[in-house]
Amino acid sequence: MLLKLLLVAASALLSSLVAKRFGHAVGGTLAGLPMIAGPIKGFVLWATPVEGVRAIALATLVCLPATVAHLVTFAWSGTRWPWWLSLALANLAFFGLGMLMPQLGLPAWLVCLLALAVLALGGVAMPRLRIAPGAVDIPHAELACRVAAALLVAWAIIRSAGVAPAALSGLLLAVPITGNVLPCFTLPRYGAAATVALLRGFVRGLSGFGAFFVTLYLGLAAWPAGVAYAAAWIAALVVASALYALQRRHLAPAA
Repeated sequence: MLLKLLLVAASALLSSLVAKRFGHAVGGTLAGLPMIAGPIKGFVLWATPVEGVRAIALATLVCLPATVAHLVTFAWSGTRWPWWLSLALANLAFFGLGMLMPQLGLPAWLVCLLALAVLALGGVAMPRLRIAPGAVDIPHAELACRVAAALLVAWAIIRSAGVAPAALSGLLLAVPITGNVLPCFTLPRYGAAATVALLRGFVRGLSGFGAFFVTLYLGLAAWPAGVAYAAAWIAALVVASALYALQRRHLAPAA
């Protein structure tokens, strides 16, 4: 629990600091990367048989469509409604789809393909709102509140997962913590366009997240564990960076 809480705090703080320096879109991209799950999977890989890690990676990929649904729902809701209603609708979408996906019993190859396809569609499904790129004025007090909120959400999720039924516990542990916390601060203070930029960046980073787990799942079947883990991180960073460059070029005239 301590490791996950520390990683959550680091993720929320670093994403916010990056947004403060480079803008909401870049901060969202960093938040979407496997900053929490990646290091945890490294420790799990060190202490768990390879097949167990592959099973965890596949279960994580099963939940990715629900995470994308969460982000897209929040983005569209935020263009019309306040943050608390957008948050409720986003989590309704997450838990609704997240409880459905494991029941489908999809083969592993289709789980990987579907996760990548949904991530590709997630960016397309986002609202198109104009926002000037660049630094964001985030006060130190707000940074502290963001980290505190992320820690509180993470603690509540971990504690709840310990007493909930197994199926619900797995879904609770897949809840996008920074995806729940950061938009709730961004929408009321910076507006819908900034929130969409943040969440679009989150989907972009989440594409790197998906690439990480697909590469890890496939790589562990063919390569030594250390090589597969390193390849997964390389895939995550390459995919997220490439998508950022492509989308920045595409959205430049609108900005």
